[in-house]
Amino acid sequence: MAASGSESPKSGEEGASFEEMFKAFAKFGDTKNTGDSITLFNSDKWFKQSKVIDGKKITTTDTGIYFKQISKVKKALNLNEYNQFLENIAKNKKMDVTEIKQKLSSCGPPGTSSKTTPKGSGSVVSRLTDHTKYTGSHKSRFDDTGKGKGKGGREDLVDGSGYVQGYKHEGSYDKSH
Repeated sequence: MAASGSESPKSGEEGASFEEMFKAFAKFGDTKNTGDSITLFNSDKWFKQSKVIDGKKITTTDTGIYFKQISKVKKALNLNEYNQFLENIAKNKKMDVTEIKQKLSSCGPPGTSSKTTPKGSGSVVSRLTDHTKYTGSHKSRFDDTGKGKGKGGREDLVDGSGYVQGYKHEGSYDKSH
């Protein structure tokens, strides 16, 4: 079965074959994995990164169903079983297996995704870092210039004067009596 179209030619974009990408995604996140078998979790990561899972034609539910049909009791599929898995998905979803393999081969190494959070800037960040907007106990963490007070701003330090914090007429008792 392995010789009947399971091997994919080298991808023009990344230069990695389907088998090399299989090993890379099989090892991804698991230091003990040798790359011989891939779990459903890593397979879904691979499908999402290569945009095979689009939420319409193929979903994670579909991959789970077809993965379990092949794996039965095991938690991971070897390369031959994974090729059967791809053929089942392609047949049932009326897609071309070579097209799916091409997408999987050319998506890049695991973890490289364009969906990253951009660095915050502008009014939102300036509001969050403006010490004058803090209220309650947080406003005592900064001095008048906006510099943090360190431990003195985070913890209540005992002053030992006998007056409660915030009492305005401290030291005036002896003058009036």
